[in-house]
Amino acid sequence: MGVRQNLHQLEQAFVEETIADRERREALQRQIVTRSRKRELDKVHKKGSARFVLLCLILVATAVLVTVAMFETLYVVMG
Repeated sequence: MGVRQNLHQLEQAFVEETIADRERREALQRQIVTRSRKRELDKVHKKGSARFVLLCLILVATAVLVTVAMFETLYVVMG
């Protein structure tokens, strides 16, 4: 009986190790997906911020140009 019991323990340990290995692989895969998604979101946020700053600069430049053109036109008309 000692050999059978030892073999059964060895098989049981193998099954437990296989299950633990599968769980580790699944956890690692979830971490990879999570990190990938976070990097993608960070990249999208960074691009969005840059576009917003560019839009603000264009709006300010447009306002300045329109103001300058308006006063120059007023000077020409009144002068």
